[in-house]
Amino acid sequence: MDSPQSKDWRRIIRPLIALVLLNGMLSFREWWPTPGVLPDHRLSTEFVWVWLGLLALLAWRGKVSAFALNGLAFIYLLLVLGRYGDVTVPSLFGRPINLYWDGAQIPRFLWVSAQEMPWWQSAGVVTIAVLAFWALFSLLRAQIRVIAQEAAPYALRSHWVWGVTAVAVGLSVANLAGVKETWPLISKPVIPTYWRQAQLLKTAFSHDHTTLLPAKTAVDTALEANPESSLAALSGRDVYLIMLESVGAITYDDSRVREQVQPRRSQFLQDVSASGQHVISAFFRSPTFAGGSDLAQLGLLSGIDLSDPMRHDVLLTTQRPTLISLFRKQGYQTFGVYPALDWAWPESAFYGFDVFLERRDFGYQGPAMGFWAVPDQFSAARFEQLHPRTGSAPPRFVFFPTITCHLPFNPVPPFQPEWNKVLSAQPFGAEDLAQALAEKPDWLNMTPSYARMVNYTYQWLGAYFRQPEPREAIYILVGDHQPAANITGEGASWDVPVHIVSRDKKLLASFIKQGFQSGMEPKRQALGELHELTGMMLKSFAAPPTQLAEVGR
Repeated sequence: MDSPQSKDWRRIIRPLIALVLLNGMLSFREWWPTPGVLPDHRLSTEFVWVWLGLLALLAWRGKVSAFALNGLAFIYLLLVLGRYGDVTVPSLFGRPINLYWDGAQIPRFLWVSAQEMPWWQSAGVVTIAVLAFWALFSLLRAQIRVIAQEAAPYALRSHWVWGVTAVAVGLSVANLAGVKETWPLISKPVIPTYWRQAQLLKTAFSHDHTTLLPAKTAVDTALEANPESSLAALSGRDVYLIMLESVGAITYDDSRVREQVQPRRSQFLQDVSASGQHVISAFFRSPTFAGGSDLAQLGLLSGIDLSDPMRHDVLLTTQRPTLISLFRKQGYQTFGVYPALDWAWPESAFYGFDVFLERRDFGYQGPAMGFWAVPDQFSAARFEQLHPRTGSAPPRFVFFPTITCHLPFNPVPPFQPEWNKVLSAQPFGAEDLAQALAEKPDWLNMTPSYARMVNYTYQWLGAYFRQPEPREAIYILVGDHQPAANITGEGASWDVPVHIVSRDKKLLASFIKQGFQSGMEPKRQALGELHELTGMMLKSFAAPPTQLAEVGR
């Protein structure tokens, strides 16, 4: 039988634990560079308001009903989820949470991930997620009930608790007012984040956004020019615009990654030179970070700054011209090569490719390599097989967003030096394949896998350029965005490398006049925003192919 002293201690410990736990649920901090969190000693503003609400409810009604308890627990659950997103998204993705954009991207990512699992695993994950949310809701409800039944009644009778509450309210108000001296004591509040997201969504769905788009772009200007001069410097060469998934400036800026990538980048330069071609490079600022590749891709095709996701969505509702429109008008056949797409993508109607290929069109029979299944080396080889560059075929404009170098950067596909073999049902050697598939994503340390995946990208590209070239082309290789901040670190730049490969020294010289550098080591300062590269390309493509200084290797 419990003694009176143990009962007294229990009456103190239970509400104390509940108060500390509820406050901790809204004041935790990120566990960088992971999606986990760590406890924090600071006081939560929202916890203070819930505490005040309980005191007011008890003073008014004398008790907290089951309905009110459930409502408070649900509100608290939303606050906890908001706190988690507010804390982890900036550290993982290098930018604040954005419901307008993330709300569409997260379900798509989850759907693609689910495609790689048996149905029973997907069902198990969903069941675990539902149970986890229910367990969290039940835990919050139980702790709120404890403080409603034990802590709050005592507080209403105690003058010293009223004094502590008044101090907490004062600190919280000062924190909301922006008083920096309160930051070591009060955690960042969650409600302003919800308010900003509500304002964002209201603006997104209630305003005429046609004013968000510029009146004229470099593409418009090129279309208005003499058709015979807008692409004159190309002299009918094929143009391949290849977007390099997640290849960012960290491959130059971070000593750990650079040390691993630099030898492969040097080999890539040798591969290009061995093919009789030359490479020039520069940095540009991507409109996105760690995800949202569509912003970089369509921004480059349209020449429009799409750093605002709303501008991207508005653009898709228009008939604004893109590079695809321009090249088609000049007699080019346009190709969209999208090996990542395994779902309905109605937006493709806006792009208007003459030939559009998604994953099922490639007919990949080899082993699935990670979430995205189809290795980029296969996609490049298969495209050339399906649409050979014969002499009778019209010049082509190819837009190819790669996908293999994508989070979680594992498994890294084996490189196949025999390009015909990569098209077979058994594209890799048994030992190489077993070793690759044995690698599992390390969600707590992705940097080594990321570096290996970037090496794979430069390796297959280098070998691709060493293949016999059926006819001359110019290749623009563009990093779409930096990898997540759990690799780059917080506050990393949004810069990405751009490499242009061609045999035509005079054409490359026109890019050098605009700031590009020979080789693979450009000046670190970005030449501009990524959409500004569109104007630079069109300026060089329209430049007279003579009287330009040559560029060496």
